[in-house]
Amino acid sequence: MRVTQKVKKILGWYEGDNPGVKANLARILSTGKLGGTGKVLILPVDQGFEHGPARSFAPNPPAYDPHYHYELAIEAGLSAYAAPLGMIAQGADTFAGQIPTILKCNSSNSLATNKDQAVTAGVKDALRLGCSAIGFTIYPGSEFAFAQMEELRELTLEAKDAGLAVVTWSYPRGPNLDKAAETALDICAYAAQMAALLGANIIKVKPPTAVVSLEAAKKSYEKIDGSTMAKRVEHVMQASFAGKRVVVFSGGEAKDTEGLYADIRGIRDGGGHGSIIGRNTFQRPKAQALEMLNKIIDIYLNKA
Repeated sequence: MRVTQKVKKILGWYEGDNPGVKANLARILSTGKLGGTGKVLILPVDQGFEHGPARSFAPNPPAYDPHYHYELAIEAGLSAYAAPLGMIAQGADTFAGQIPTILKCNSSNSLATNKDQAVTAGVKDALRLGCSAIGFTIYPGSEFAFAQMEELRELTLEAKDAGLAVVTWSYPRGPNLDKAAETALDICAYAAQMAALLGANIIKVKPPTAVVSLEAAKKSYEKIDGSTMAKRVEHVMQASFAGKRVVVFSGGEAKDTEGLYADIRGIRDGGGHGSIIGRNTFQRPKAQALEMLNKIIDIYLNKA
């Protein structure tokens, strides 16, 4: 694995992390068609837990098979593949060493009535399965946010001691946040800051809208330009230790391709490090998904 100067610069941002963590972070940053560029494109497949199997995979039935997602990520030349325990395990041997994996260690489900997540896997599972990182979701704004942060703290300590990188999904939601607030510029930036403060190596947030939600924050945002996706992403990066954390943005709900590409150009132009896109790709036939992923890669390479 060749580590480029750009990747070495990124690794230098993580002053408190040990060589094992940095090696696994370098592995993610150096894999696939974006390898070495400082940009990443990750396939996450935790939707079976979050939304149920038919809602997730019925649009493209081959996706019921865990091997399908490994194959999609590898064929597309992606940076990493993230999924819960059972999905990673069902392919860990067949695809060992072919793509970095991120073990998603907590999950929610659509049958639950609260905004919480169960811890479903741990660091020993990640090591046994050859993963490069663990992933964990927190819900800032939820009644369970503090407990989730404490769970993440313990897992982060254990993971980093074992040389694993940590990827934090930071998704604001809760009784004081309406749907618009969950993707508001001030809330997304706040969520990214929390993940950075909790020790995340890679932060995942949603693409922010121009909404400013918190009344107490509105005066602070009078001079912050949120008029375009690029400007909004630039501010989220600013909130992520002045851009010194790898931040990736979700693809969100399935949408038309041009809308997705427009968002990704904004992420690129705002200095974001990439995308983590699931349903917008694996719910399409593989040929269409590969075409889409190649176009996204070209956007991050400034070719489209």
